[in-house]
Amino acid sequence: MQVILVLTNFPDHAGAKALAEKLLNDRLAACVNVLPECTSFYRWQGQIETAGEIPLLIKTAARHYDAIEQAIKSLHPYELPEILAVPIGNGLPAYLQWVIDETNV
Repeated sequence: MQVILVLTNFPDHAGAKALAEKLLNDRLAACVNVLPECTSFYRWQGQIETAGEIPLLIKTAARHYDAIEQAIKSLHPYELPEILAVPIGNGLPAYLQWVIDETNV
């Protein structure tokens, strides 16, 4: 089984925490890191925007990606939330196995 890292941002800590708790309770993620606020600069609808955002790092089995995407979209206030999945090519084998075991529902 493949492990992936899903990246997203929320505009506030409460939303980030709600997503983290949902993913863990539903066993869709083994671990979610909610990082301190960062400043994002991006182009949206022809304008350069700046926003404070809370980054999340979600460690999960690749087979859960679709459910995680749906969970993010259902809880996210943005019209177009950032949702990226990065395959994990290498890692500590015991940690990768832990991710698989914790998301084995």
